[in-house]
Amino acid sequence: MDVRSLLILSQIPGVGPNRLRGLVNHFKDPAAVARATGRELVQVEGIERKTAQMITAFFRGGGADRCSRVIDDQLSRLNRVEGRIVTFWDREYPDNLRKIYDPPPLFFLRGTLSDDDRYSIAIVGTRSPSPYGTTLADRFAAGLSRLGIPVISGLARGIDTTAHTAVVRGQGRTVAVIGSGIDVIYPPENRSLVERMLGSGALISEYPMGTKPDAGNFPRRNRIISGIALGTLIVETGIDGGAMITASMALDQNRDVFAVPAAVSERKPSGTNILIKQGKAMLTESVDDILAELAPRLKRFLSPGETPAQLPPLSLFEQQVYDTLTEEPVHIDAISARSGLATSDALVHLLSLEFKGVVRQLPGKLFVRH
Repeated sequence: MDVRSLLILSQIPGVGPNRLRGLVNHFKDPAAVARATGRELVQVEGIERKTAQMITAFFRGGGADRCSRVIDDQLSRLNRVEGRIVTFWDREYPDNLRKIYDPPPLFFLRGTLSDDDRYSIAIVGTRSPSPYGTTLADRFAAGLSRLGIPVISGLARGIDTTAHTAVVRGQGRTVAVIGSGIDVIYPPENRSLVERMLGSGALISEYPMGTKPDAGNFPRRNRIISGIALGTLIVETGIDGGAMITASMALDQNRDVFAVPAAVSERKPSGTNILIKQGKAMLTESVDDILAELAPRLKRFLSPGETPAQLPPLSLFEQQVYDTLTEEPVHIDAISARSGLATSDALVHLLSLEFKGVVRQLPGKLFVRH
């Protein structure tokens, strides 16, 4: 694909992403659009007479030459960060993203894309998480990464950053979709995180190089986060948080949405609880819940004959305690510290877990998963 001609088309007033895709699909070559007559242009779906006149006027009036300096600047900026442009017509364009209603005709990329990205899970949530939300975002991201499943998020402060960091810590694959140019890292404190991500991940944006992180950019980029992923997990969010927009877009894209229930002691309205109550998201307490729902499509990440572990129904605090345990003995003091519960409360939930057959107590107040 002629990237320069495609960038020139994107500069024409009135030619947005949908019309741009329509023009290239019709003429097969973006450079051919410059040679098309008005009569030929109106044969393209979505191109009415007024838009056709704007396109022909742009090229006849030297518009391509006038924006040449802008294109040169974009390509120069891209080269400085060792990035490149991936177009809708390239083989490596993410398959899942290609299938959404309004996929970007091109995006700017640092790092590498992978065929495994079609099996990725998006993890998103509030920029101001509680310790509970931070702990769970880390746990889910690390758990998915250990299985080799890529994690997608938006690099924002809070849940997004926690998810990316957990994957990088485990040397897994994570992709960040941002609301600024790929040469404008926001928040700035995540610059070192991005550099660590790029070793086995990617940074993506549909916004031109140099674009500042304006608030209006982020809701639109959310469709790419959910669009690349097989499913989207909402960890913690308010009822009007950006993660709720991502959940809505995922549902519109016919993708699975998972939500971690908020603690019942929380006084603020919880977006995740609302999604669960409305039947829009699956109540999700562990990575196994995601695997159980998506197992047919995630077979390649499970060992032969392995199926997701099926636990009996656990309360929120039982799950919180259970997640601190491993197949190695853990002392009650460590369980209390990891779960954030008082020792007496942790013991109550451990006793309940013993009755359910998922925990075993050993001498010396040690506990293991059964």
